[in-house]
Amino acid sequence: MNITVLIASHKQTEMPSYPIYLPIHVGKELHPELDFGYQGDNKGINISNKNPYFCELTALYWGWKNLNVDYIGLVHYRRYLGLKKEKEKINGVLTTEQAEALCKKYNIILPQKRRYYIESLWSHYAHTHDISHLEKTRGIIAKTCPEYIPAFDKVMKRTWGHMFNMFIMKKTLADEYCTWLFNILFQLEKEIDLSKLPAFDARLFGRVSELLLDVWIEKNHHPYKEIKMIQLGDENWPQKIKYFLAAKFFGKRYTQSR
Repeated sequence: MNITVLIASHKQTEMPSYPIYLPIHVGKELHPELDFGYQGDNKGINISNKNPYFCELTALYWGWKNLNVDYIGLVHYRRYLGLKKEKEKINGVLTTEQAEALCKKYNIILPQKRRYYIESLWSHYAHTHDISHLEKTRGIIAKTCPEYIPAFDKVMKRTWGHMFNMFIMKKTLADEYCTWLFNILFQLEKEIDLSKLPAFDARLFGRVSELLLDVWIEKNHHPYKEIKMIQLGDENWPQKIKYFLAAKFFGKRYTQSR
């Protein structure tokens, strides 16, 4: 079984040594002067120059278009999938043997749901970003694949989602998902003037795609297996909660990653 899990990274950092992992230098086309020893997302068929807007999706696009594998995955340099959390966090990262065992049983592996409790996915986006991004996305789906609208509306009303664009997926399914996803995102790109957006806000395609993964899964009734999300480094939960509540109750949108 050939499994490749892409690790999207824009800087040099500690990487797992298991053979399933392939570090990807995202946005390499924009920074040819930097060499971390990683696979660049600017080789073969690619959208490397869109990285400031598409974030980790430039790694996914590269893998989709250029890899011939049985299963493909996407994680981040500081967020991984794993079965249990260890004191040394990197030791909890999914191993090759664990990934192979899971892929023999499941076609899609996702991180555990992130729960917002007092927010739906739609309202959380409205409070933290520009809701017109989702409004335009819904409009594109209504025109190009209207059969997805019931799933879109259902997912947007949920108070949970599989976030961070993280998964391991059978490549044939990933091909279907990426074809659907990037068709929508490239049309959305035509409807938004990115030149007027600050750098943080311009990363909207990565954010929108986080929500679309569950729409695709819901519409197609794909079963999946949830496992843990392993966060390397510390998460400042008191600060995260403070910004979350400030966005919901006082309309203070996010201006940096939380």
